[in-house]
Amino acid sequence: MRLKEFLVFVFAVFGVAACYTSQNRPFVIAESKSYEASLFRQHCSICHGPEGNGRMLYNGTNVPSLRQGQFKAPTRAAIQAQIENGGNGMLPFRKTLTDREIKMMTEFVYCDLRGNK
Repeated sequence: MRLKEFLVFVFAVFGVAACYTSQNRPFVIAESKSYEASLFRQHCSICHGPEGNGRMLYNGTNVPSLRQGQFKAPTRAAIQAQIENGGNGMLPFRKTLTDREIKMMTEFVYCDLRGNK
């Protein structure tokens, strides 16, 4: 009987530890099966990098991080306008994505990549 109690205790400790350590873990696009993550991988990762951290393109263009830094759009409206209209080297997606997909991507960038709620 003591062995069962010990095993239950050990699993409980590992379970609590897993919950505690995952709270501060950033959203991982590669692990997500969401539609928004799929759209990001298809349309955005080529320039913004696989996890949205930005990158240097072959022509020397520095594409900014969507997660942090001075170029991240501060509001949902600014993010949506950037996705729809492009600018500063980014192509517009208003003719590529549906209105619903643009709204989904706005929330994805604002909430999932930035950690806002």
